[in-house]
Amino acid sequence: MSSEALAVTRVPDAVYEALRESILSQREAPGTAITEQSIADRYGVARPTAKVALERLVADGLLRREAHKTARVPELSRDDIVDLYANRAVVEEAALRTLASDGVVPLAAMAAQRVLADALNDISTDVAPLARADIAFHRALVEAQRSPRLARLHALLMGEIELCTGQVQAHRLLALDDVVTQHQGILDAVAAGDPELAGSLTRIHIEGARDRLLARYDSQHATQSPTKE
Repeated sequence: MSSEALAVTRVPDAVYEALRESILSQREAPGTAITEQSIADRYGVARPTAKVALERLVADGLLRREAHKTARVPELSRDDIVDLYANRAVVEEAALRTLASDGVVPLAAMAAQRVLADALNDISTDVAPLARADIAFHRALVEAQRSPRLARLHALLMGEIELCTGQVQAHRLLALDDVVTQHQGILDAVAAGDPELAGSLTRIHIEGARDRLLARYDSQHATQSPTKE
Protein backbone atom coordinates (compact mmCIF):
# COMPACT_ATOMS: atom_id res chain seq x y z
CA MET A 1 0.00 0.00 0.00
CA SER A 2 1.39 3.40 -0.92
CA SER A 3 2.05 5.79 1.93
CA GLU A 4 0.73 9.35 2.04
CA ALA A 5 3.29 12.13 1.82
CA LEU A 6 4.52 13.49 5.14
CA ALA A 7 5.36 17.15 5.39
CA VAL A 8 7.91 17.19 8.22
CA THR A 9 11.14 15.33 8.70
CA ARG A 10 10.73 13.54 12.05
CA VAL A 11 8.60 10.52 11.29
CA PRO A 12 6.62 10.27 14.59
CA ASP A 13 5.86 13.98 14.49
CA ALA A 14 4.96 13.75 10.82
CA VAL A 15 2.48 10.94 11.40
CA TYR A 16 0.95 12.78 14.35
CA GLU A 17 0.56 16.03 12.38
CA ALA A 18 -0.89 14.26 9.33
CA LEU A 19 -3.47 12.40 11.43
CA ARG A 20 -4.30 15.51 13.44
CA GLU A 21 -4.97 17.45 10.25
CA SER A 22 -7.09 14.60 8.88
CA ILE A 23 -9.23 14.63 12.03
CA LEU A 24 -9.60 18.42 12.14
CA SER A 25 -10.55 18.63 8.48
CA GLN A 26 -13.25 15.98 9.00
CA ARG A 27 -11.60 13.54 6.60
CA GLU A 28 -11.81 11.24 9.62
CA ALA A 29 -15.47 11.60 10.57
CA PRO A 30 -16.66 11.49 14.19
CA GLY A 31 -16.95 7.87 15.28
CA THR A 32 -14.24 6.63 12.90
CA ALA A 33 -12.03 3.91 14.38
CA ILE A 34 -8.26 4.52 14.22
CA THR A 35 -5.97 1.54 14.88
CA GLU A 36 -2.20 1.28 15.09
CA GLN A 37 -2.23 -1.06 12.11
CA SER A 38 -4.31 1.29 9.97
CA ILE A 39 -1.92 4.15 10.77
CA ALA A 40 1.10 1.99 9.97
CA ASP A 41 -0.40 0.89 6.67
CA ARG A 42 -1.50 4.36 5.63
CA TYR A 43 1.80 6.10 6.25
CA GLY A 44 4.19 3.21 5.67
CA VAL A 45 5.64 3.28 9.19
CA ALA A 46 6.34 0.71 11.90
CA ARG A 47 3.62 -0.02 14.44
CA PRO A 48 5.64 1.47 17.36
CA THR A 49 5.74 4.76 15.44
CA ALA A 50 2.01 4.51 14.78
CA LYS A 51 1.42 3.82 18.47
CA VAL A 52 3.28 6.99 19.50
CA ALA A 53 1.15 9.11 17.18
CA LEU A 54 -2.07 7.46 18.33
CA GLU A 55 -1.24 7.93 22.02
CA ARG A 56 -0.43 11.61 21.48
CA LEU A 57 -3.79 12.13 19.79
CA VAL A 58 -5.55 10.36 22.67
CA ALA A 59 -3.69 12.55 25.18
CA ASP A 60 -4.70 15.66 23.21
CA GLY A 61 -8.37 14.64 23.24
CA LEU A 62 -8.54 14.30 19.46
CA LEU A 63 -9.09 10.56 19.85
CA ARG A 64 -10.84 8.68 22.64
CA ARG A 65 -10.03 5.18 23.73
CA GLU A 66 -11.61 3.17 26.50
CA ALA A 67 -9.74 0.27 28.11
CA HIS A 68 -9.23 -2.59 25.65
CA LYS A 69 -11.16 -0.72 22.97
CA THR A 70 -10.14 0.77 19.62
CA ALA A 71 -9.45 4.51 19.57
CA ARG A 72 -12.11 6.55 17.80
CA VAL A 73 -12.63 10.12 16.72
CA PRO A 74 -14.93 11.54 19.42
CA GLU A 75 -18.62 12.04 18.69
CA LEU A 76 -19.55 15.08 20.76
CA SER A 77 -23.10 15.19 22.09
CA ARG A 78 -25.15 18.37 22.29
CA ASP A 79 -24.44 18.53 26.03
CA ASP A 80 -20.72 18.11 25.29
CA ILE A 81 -20.79 21.09 22.93
CA VAL A 82 -22.73 23.31 25.36
CA ASP A 83 -20.46 22.42 28.28
CA LEU A 84 -17.26 22.79 26.27
CA TYR A 85 -18.15 26.20 24.90
CA ALA A 86 -19.34 27.43 28.30
CA ASN A 87 -15.98 26.56 29.85
CA ARG A 88 -14.06 27.83 26.86
CA ALA A 89 -15.83 31.20 27.04
CA VAL A 90 -15.00 31.58 30.74
CA VAL A 91 -11.32 30.78 30.26
CA GLU A 92 -10.73 32.75 27.06
CA GLU A 93 -12.67 35.80 28.22
CA ALA A 94 -10.61 35.91 31.41
CA ALA A 95 -7.41 35.42 29.42
CA LEU A 96 -8.21 38.24 26.99
CA ARG A 97 -9.07 40.61 29.79
CA THR A 98 -5.69 39.91 31.35
CA LEU A 99 -3.88 40.20 28.02
CA ALA A 100 -5.60 43.47 27.13
CA SER A 101 -4.65 45.00 30.46
CA ASP A 102 -1.03 44.78 29.25
CA GLY A 103 -1.91 46.04 25.76
CA VAL A 104 0.52 43.70 24.00
CA VAL A 105 -0.65 41.76 20.93
CA PRO A 106 1.28 38.48 20.56
CA LEU A 107 3.11 38.07 17.26
CA ALA A 108 1.88 34.47 16.90
CA ALA A 109 -1.74 35.66 16.99
CA MET A 110 -1.05 38.27 14.31
CA ALA A 111 0.64 35.64 12.14
CA ALA A 112 -2.37 33.32 12.43
CA GLN A 113 -4.68 36.21 11.59
CA ARG A 114 -2.66 36.94 8.44
CA VAL A 115 -3.09 33.34 7.27
CA LEU A 116 -6.87 33.67 7.62
CA ALA A 117 -6.98 37.12 6.00
CA ASP A 118 -4.86 35.97 3.06
CA ALA A 119 -7.29 33.10 2.46
CA LEU A 120 -10.16 35.53 1.85
CA ASN A 121 -9.05 35.90 -1.76
CA ASP A 122 -8.68 32.16 -2.38
CA ILE A 123 -12.03 30.36 -2.50
CA SER A 124 -10.26 27.06 -3.16
CA THR A 125 -8.34 27.15 0.13
CA ASP A 126 -8.27 23.82 1.94
CA VAL A 127 -10.07 24.02 5.28
CA ALA A 128 -7.30 22.24 7.21
CA PRO A 129 -4.89 25.23 7.18
CA LEU A 130 -7.78 27.51 8.15
CA ALA A 131 -8.65 25.32 11.12
CA ARG A 132 -4.98 25.29 12.14
CA ALA A 133 -4.74 29.06 11.88
CA ASP A 134 -7.98 29.59 13.82
CA ILE A 135 -6.77 27.30 16.60
CA ALA A 136 -3.31 28.91 16.60
CA PHE A 137 -4.90 32.36 16.95
CA HIS A 138 -6.75 31.45 20.12
CA ARG A 139 -3.87 29.43 21.58
CA ALA A 140 -1.48 32.33 21.06
CA LEU A 141 -3.74 34.83 22.80
CA VAL A 142 -4.25 32.64 25.87
CA GLU A 143 -0.62 31.56 26.12
CA ALA A 144 0.57 35.19 25.93
CA GLN A 145 -1.34 36.41 28.98
CA ARG A 146 0.32 36.46 32.40
CA SER A 147 -1.23 33.50 34.20
CA PRO A 148 0.35 30.09 33.52
CA ARG A 149 -2.53 28.42 35.36
CA LEU A 150 -5.09 29.97 33.04
CA ALA A 151 -3.05 28.77 30.07
CA ARG A 152 -2.98 25.24 31.53
CA LEU A 153 -6.77 25.28 32.00
CA HIS A 154 -7.15 26.25 28.36
CA ALA A 155 -4.74 23.53 27.26
CA LEU A 156 -6.91 20.93 29.01
CA LEU A 157 -9.85 21.97 26.82
CA MET A 158 -7.93 22.34 23.58
CA GLY A 159 -8.40 18.84 22.14
CA GLU A 160 -12.18 19.08 22.17
CA ILE A 161 -12.03 22.76 21.22
CA GLU A 162 -10.01 21.78 18.16
CA LEU A 163 -12.58 19.15 17.22
CA CYS A 164 -15.29 21.80 17.32
CA THR A 165 -13.20 24.36 15.44
CA GLY A 166 -12.51 21.76 12.79
CA GLN A 167 -16.24 21.19 12.34
CA VAL A 168 -16.96 24.92 12.15
CA GLN A 169 -14.32 25.37 9.45
CA ALA A 170 -14.99 22.12 7.54
CA HIS A 171 -18.71 22.85 7.21
CA ARG A 172 -18.26 26.59 6.68
CA LEU A 173 -20.55 27.36 9.61
CA LEU A 174 -19.01 30.81 9.96
CA ALA A 175 -18.07 32.87 6.91
CA LEU A 176 -14.32 33.38 6.78
CA ASP A 177 -14.69 37.14 6.45
CA ASP A 178 -16.75 37.15 9.67
CA VAL A 179 -14.04 35.16 11.45
CA VAL A 180 -11.34 37.55 10.23
CA THR A 181 -13.39 40.61 11.22
CA GLN A 182 -14.16 39.24 14.69
CA HIS A 183 -10.54 38.25 15.28
CA GLN A 184 -9.36 41.69 14.21
CA GLY A 185 -11.77 43.31 16.63
CA ILE A 186 -10.28 41.26 19.45
CA LEU A 187 -6.72 42.16 18.42
CA ASP A 188 -7.61 45.85 18.19
CA ALA A 189 -9.16 45.79 21.67
CA VAL A 190 -6.03 44.15 23.08
CA ALA A 191 -3.78 46.69 21.36
CA ALA A 192 -5.95 49.52 22.74
CA GLY A 193 -5.59 48.14 26.26
CA ASP A 194 -9.36 47.70 26.67
CA PRO A 195 -9.97 44.61 28.85
CA GLU A 196 -13.76 45.01 28.88
CA LEU A 197 -14.05 45.15 25.09
CA ALA A 198 -11.50 42.39 24.50
CA GLY A 199 -13.31 40.09 26.91
CA SER A 200 -16.79 40.79 25.56
CA LEU A 201 -15.74 40.42 21.90
CA THR A 202 -14.07 37.11 22.73
CA ARG A 203 -17.22 35.78 24.37
CA ILE A 204 -19.39 36.95 21.46
CA HIS A 205 -17.05 35.25 18.99
CA ILE A 206 -17.04 31.97 20.90
CA GLU A 207 -20.80 31.94 21.49
CA GLY A 208 -21.45 32.70 17.82
CA ALA A 209 -19.45 29.63 16.79
CA ARG A 210 -21.23 27.58 19.44
CA ASP A 211 -24.66 28.62 18.18
CA ARG A 212 -23.80 27.69 14.58
CA LEU A 213 -22.45 24.31 15.67
CA LEU A 214 -25.52 23.60 17.80
CA ALA A 215 -27.82 24.57 14.94
CA ARG A 216 -26.06 22.10 12.67
CA TYR A 217 -26.18 19.41 15.37
CA ASP A 218 -29.92 19.95 15.89
CA SER A 219 -30.57 19.90 12.15
CA GLN A 220 -28.68 16.64 11.70
CA HIS A 221 -30.36 14.91 14.61
CA ALA A 222 -33.84 16.15 13.70
CA THR A 223 -33.56 14.31 10.39
CA GLN A 224 -32.36 11.18 12.18
CA SER A 225 -35.20 11.11 14.71
CA PRO A 226 -38.03 8.66 14.06
CA THR A 227 -41.27 10.30 12.94
CA LYS A 228 -44.30 10.09 15.17
CA GLU A 229 -47.63 8.95 13.81
